[in-house]
Amino acid sequence: MSKEGTLYIVPTPIGNLGDMTLRGLEVLKSVATVLAEDTRTSAKLLRHYGVDTPLKAYHMHNEHRLVQELSSRLQGGESMALISDAGTPGISDPGFLLVRECLRAGVTVECLPGATALIPALVSSGFPTDRFVFEGFLPPKKGRQKRLASLAGEARTLVFYESPHRLLKTLEQFREVFGPEREVSVSRELTKLYEETVRGTLEQVLAHFQASPPRGELVVVVRGAGA
Repeated sequence: MSKEGTLYIVPTPIGNLGDMTLRGLEVLKSVATVLAEDTRTSAKLLRHYGVDTPLKAYHMHNEHRLVQELSSRLQGGESMALISDAGTPGISDPGFLLVRECLRAGVTVECLPGATALIPALVSSGFPTDRFVFEGFLPPKKGRQKRLASLAGEARTLVFYESPHRLLKTLEQFREVFGPEREVSVSRELTKLYEETVRGTLEQVLAHFQASPPRGELVVVVRGAGA
């Protein structure tokens, strides 16, 4: 299954373990090393599926230091799979630096299709899906207001990731920049037992989460201007 000198990007479930693909499991079993954002989290997933491939930590705190070493090993014929704690590596998770370095070095990179939070949240929002903008996590402080101001007139559907402790602040800022009547859809705990999507105007959805503090990771989808 594995090709020597190939870096495989392997999506992992965002909550429901049943979302792991058969092809993804084949790759994880065939490579020499699995690069994992958190080896403790990934070890549980691999044990669940009977995968005993060695794990190596690869995350935002060591990726700059390791990227050259890993690229050299791949060039030397070692096959590797890159996974994150949940979803597709490189989407608001480590991965970009290694992929770029591998491509520069002539190493084959294959990305498998699979779980990611933004697409289910976008499709279930009821907003136009033919054209959309994925913004990921907004800057926590510096540049945040400038980024939001640049999106105020964006006609395409907007998709953001957000943490529960920042959601209320984010919705308040969205209300201020986009207007209280702009429609929004907030999905949390996607694929998990307590999955929930709250839809309405920014005013309505903000009021909902002020009364019921959010838990779990969230995807916020905002209807585009004039859409």
